[in-house]
Amino acid sequence: MISPIAERVLPNLQAQTNDVLRQKARDLEQVFLTEMLGHTGLGKSRDSFAGGIGEDQFSSFLRQEQASLMEKKGGIGLAEALFKAMSETKNAG
Repeated sequence: MISPIAERVLPNLQAQTNDVLRQKARDLEQVFLTEMLGHTGLGKSRDSFAGGIGEDQFSSFLRQEQASLMEKKGGIGLAEALFKAMSETKNAG
């Protein structure tokens, strides 16, 4: 039999764990999107009259911010798939 204290604590603990897992999944989706944006050439200097080495150094920040905004707007569904996989793994153990 579960104690009354455990009945109140366990659901809260489960919700907190799910929140952490969901945030980690969102973070992973952002990293994935950042890498994919980099492979598309986003932020690369266009020609010799572009921003030069300074633009190249700071273009990663642009990709990170754009990936973050993409994820906040719903992303590509990767975060939800990752969350489900992590939840199943956590519950199996």
